[in-house]
Amino acid sequence: MALSPLLAREAYAATRVSSTRVWPASEYTRVTFESPVALKYQHFFVKDPERLVLDIENVELGPALRELAAKIGTGDPYVQSVRVGINRTNVIRVVLDLKTEVKPQVFAVPPAGEFGHRLMLDIYPAKPQDPMLALLNEDVAGFGKNPLPQNSNDSIASRPQQDGPVGSPENKSKPADSLPATDGKSSVAGNSSTDKGPAGKSENKSAAVVTSRKTPRPIVVVFDPGHGGEDPGAVGRRGTREKDVVLTIARKLKEKFDGDAQYRVALTRDADYFVPLDHRVARARKLRADLFVSVHADAFVQPQANGSSVFALSERGATSTAAKWLATRENEADLIGGVNLKTRDGFLARTLLDLSQTAQINDSLKLGKLVLAELGEVNRLHKASVEQAGFAVLKAPDIPSILVETAFISNPDEEKKLRDRAYQDKMADAISDGIRRYFAKNPALARV
Repeated sequence: MALSPLLAREAYAATRVSSTRVWPASEYTRVTFESPVALKYQHFFVKDPERLVLDIENVELGPALRELAAKIGTGDPYVQSVRVGINRTNVIRVVLDLKTEVKPQVFAVPPAGEFGHRLMLDIYPAKPQDPMLALLNEDVAGFGKNPLPQNSNDSIASRPQQDGPVGSPENKSKPADSLPATDGKSSVAGNSSTDKGPAGKSENKSAAVVTSRKTPRPIVVVFDPGHGGEDPGAVGRRGTREKDVVLTIARKLKEKFDGDAQYRVALTRDADYFVPLDHRVARARKLRADLFVSVHADAFVQPQANGSSVFALSERGATSTAAKWLATRENEADLIGGVNLKTRDGFLARTLLDLSQTAQINDSLKLGKLVLAELGEVNRLHKASVEQAGFAVLKAPDIPSILVETAFISNPDEEKKLRDRAYQDKMADAISDGIRRYFAKNPALARV
C-alpha cells in the first residue's frame, strides 16, 4: 500500500543529532554524537594528510553538528580540526583532520541513564607506548619527580585537561570553590628522563636501561577516581559532579605520597575522560599494585542519607540492601560511560569473576577497617563497619581493594563539604593515614 505524501515525508524525515561532545585526553580523544534513534554510519581513512571520515545517514545538519568544530581545542592531542557538511542526499559527512596516525574505535551504544542513543569515536594513537615505561623510568632515575609523558591506550598516566569537552558549555568546570586548579603534574610519581648529577649538571638517562637497585621495592598504590567523561556519576543539588570531586581528592591523595621513596603512586585517570571498569582493574594488575583504592561520592534517593563509607568485595552477596543497590549503580558505569563491547577481553573478565578471592577480601577488610577509622575523625560514618558487595572495580584477585564513599553528594550539607578544599584535603589525609597504618601492620608482599 502506497503511503500518502504526508506519511512518506514523516517516514523518511531526517533525524536530528541532539548533542555532540568532545573529551580530549592524552590516552585518547572521544567524540560523541547523541540522538533519539540509533544512527546508521560508515567510516574510513584518507591519507596524506591523515583524516578520519564519518558518514552518518539520514540526519539533518542541525545546530549540534554545526557546533562540533568549535569544540575541538588546540590542546587536543589527536584531532587538529573538524569539518561537517552535507555530502549527498540524507548523508552528513564529518571529517576529522588528525595530528598523527591513529587507531580509532567507532561504535554505537544503546540508551543508558539520561542519555539516548550514542555514536562514539574513540581516537587512540596508532603506536601506543608501553604502559610500563614510566615505571622503568623510575627504576632508572629514582622517585619523586615527573616521569616521561605517557600516550598509551593502556597508560596509567594522562595529561590533565580541562573538565569536559572543549567549548562545550554544559560540560565546563564547576565554580572555583568546588575544585582546585590542576597543577599539571602527571599521575605517576617518578623522575623524568633527565636528572641532576653530583655537580648539578643534567644527565640524559635511557628509559630502556634498568639498573639494579639496592633499596627496598617501593609500595605501589593505585588510586581510582570513579566515573569520568560521559559518566558524571552522581550529581548534587548545586550541580556538583561526582567525577570532578573524586578526581580532585585522588590528586590530593597522590600528593600525600609524592616524594616518599617508600611509595609509588598512580591514578587510573588524571583527566576528565571515561575508563571502563575492567580497564581500571587491569591497569592496577599491570603495575603489580599492592593496593587499589577507588574513590567515590555516595548518593541516595533520600537527601537525608549522610556519612562516609568503605566497601570491600563480597563473594556471597551484599551485607545490606543499600550496599547491593550501590554496587549495582556503580557497576552500571560502563553503560553510562559507553563501552565498546567488541573489544572487551573475555578472558580477563572470566579471570576477574572466577578466581577465588578469599585472601584478597580478608586483606581488603583489614585495610578498609583502618581507613574507616580515619574517616570517622573527619566525617560521620554511614556504617560503623566495612560493608561488602559485588563491586566490579574491586575484583582484582591478587590486590587488596576498597571503595571509599567520601560523603553523600545527594545530601545538601555533605555536598557543600565535598566542594570545600579543606574538607577534600582532610579526606585525602584520612585515606592516606589509613593506608600507612595498614602497611605498618601488613608489609607488602615480596615480588620479583
